Amino acid sequence: MAEIHGNLDGVRKSLLEELETLYDYEIDRDEFLPGELALAMGSMSARMNRELSVYIARSGRVMDVTIGTVDNVQLADLRLRRNQARLSGVRCIHTHPGGSAALSDVDLSALKTLMLDAMCALGVDADGRITGVAVAFHGLPEMGDDQPELLPHVALEDIPQEAWIARMLESDVIRPDPQLNTKPEQERALIVGLDSVETLDELQSLCESAGLAVVGRSAQSKSRPDPATYVGSGKAQELALDAQALEADTVVMDDELNITQQSNLETVIGLKVLDRTTLILEIFAQRANTREGKLQVELAQLNYRASHLIGKGMVLSRVTSGVGTRTRGPGESRLEMDRRYIRGRINTLNGELEELEKQRALRRRNRERAAVPVVALVGYTNAGKSSLMNRLSGSDVFVEDRLFATLDAISRRMVLPDGGEFVLVDSVGFISKLPTELIEAFHATLEEAVLADLLVLVHDASNPEWQAQRAVVEKVLADLGADVQPRIEALNKWDLANEENAPHLPGAVRTSAVTGEGLDELLVMIGDALRTQESTAQVLIPFSSYSALNELRQTGRLSDEEHLDTGTRVTVTGSMPAIQRVLAKYNLQATKESFC
Repeated sequence: MAEIHGNLDGVRKSLLEELETLYDYEIDRDEFLPGELALAMGSMSARMNRELSVYIARSGRVMDVTIGTVDNVQLADLRLRRNQARLSGVRCIHTHPGGSAALSDVDLSALKTLMLDAMCALGVDADGRITGVAVAFHGLPEMGDDQPELLPHVALEDIPQEAWIARMLESDVIRPDPQLNTKPEQERALIVGLDSVETLDELQSLCESAGLAVVGRSAQSKSRPDPATYVGSGKAQELALDAQALEADTVVMDDELNITQQSNLETVIGLKVLDRTTLILEIFAQRANTREGKLQVELAQLNYRASHLIGKGMVLSRVTSGVGTRTRGPGESRLEMDRRYIRGRINTLNGELEELEKQRALRRRNRERAAVPVVALVGYTNAGKSSLMNRLSGSDVFVEDRLFATLDAISRRMVLPDGGEFVLVDSVGFISKLPTELIEAFHATLEEAVLADLLVLVHDASNPEWQAQRAVVEKVLADLGADVQPRIEALNKWDLANEENAPHLPGAVRTSAVTGEGLDELLVMIGDALRTQESTAQVLIPFSSYSALNELRQTGRLSDEEHLDTGTRVTVTGSMPAIQRVLAKYNLQATKESFC
């Protein structure tokens, strides 16, 4: 039953009945404060000349309406979270009769003491108009500091609704008691798929890579996803009970959800629902270290958001216009503004990535001029590519036993046993159901595999699903147009392979970055494969162009040097385009050419 709390003395019955209607407001999950609700609160507060507070849950439900005095209001402790070290799941909106929206020390103290999601104040003048909006959030704890963060005051119509919701959720982290030496609690996840239980193993690894603690899993045999709830209404109700029993904070689905499925599931389950694509994007966002990587991840996230940006009932049908806004006439819907912002940001990111790609292309051309072939390590995520890179090159690429430990393309110059050189490239690993947005955003990085002279396909020999993973890698390479280059296949992590069910792949080399097994053989195979792509040319170099001899030594390998009266005749082996460039520079011609 809707009940008005607090200082009711002297409040007319008709106004109390009007106050009860505040409980009827429907607020979307991504809306911090509806304008209609704020205006109604301002009008009622001015007529009473008292502060008025409203508590809003993250679900959008109005939980409490309390009347205060002219300068304060008693705030109740309404925590919705079982964990007292987490935020309450409730934000407080209250009025300040007298016109000033400034938050007081008492307001900020209540934010911390009651662990509110946010504290928001509405300045209200004598006529009930909103003069401004102030808000404070919990600071993001750094070095044990949890001081409130006050944002600049804004006009009611300028509230950045989704940004404030996002900021509110960002601050919802475990806040350990400084008196206790305890570790922060991980967010607990229930994972759900439509295949066998075994297919959830990878989803669990993804969750753990994202920092989630998987507390339960549920597999449902279903030929195709339910269009409304992905799992069906009955299963959704069952998941709600499972999540409650497991004390889960999040439910993760092993497929991409549309906005309708996600919204319906969150309504039924009452918890945050993530899909596989969102989870992978989150992992990429955590792992990106370079500027290019961060730009690529943001672009992928925006492309995904744009594809899921549709109206959400009444909340996105409202418009903003009038004094203090940038529009006139009927104005823009929030949906249109979101689309406009996303389009603009995507264009900006594409421009910055194009500049970085120009730099990458320049480095690639320099390698081509120097006739240095490129060998790309490709494979399923966590197959051990970075470990192989480190062992082969002596570098220190970040390595960890988790999915997508390495995102950025790493290249190292290598020397073959016979003295030849090549560039070894390691980049992001592949995975089943790799989001299209990531393939598009990381196109420039993945292009290293497309343009490589030789591919080394690295498989995890210790994984029973290595063949299925190999099929995924083959498909992604085909989609990228990287299925025509010569290749070598390596069964990596051979030291961990099951002897009884060891993988068998004809022609593959068995390697281990830990023991070093098979690495010398792999280098020999790389050298042999690169040699098959080379050509030889016999050239007579006159004494007047003797500096060409040094350049040819840098471009390829010289043999059969014969010193004549007119100069030196040599046989050079290497990339024919690179050899021809040197000859053209000195106006020389090959007397004989052939493929190795």
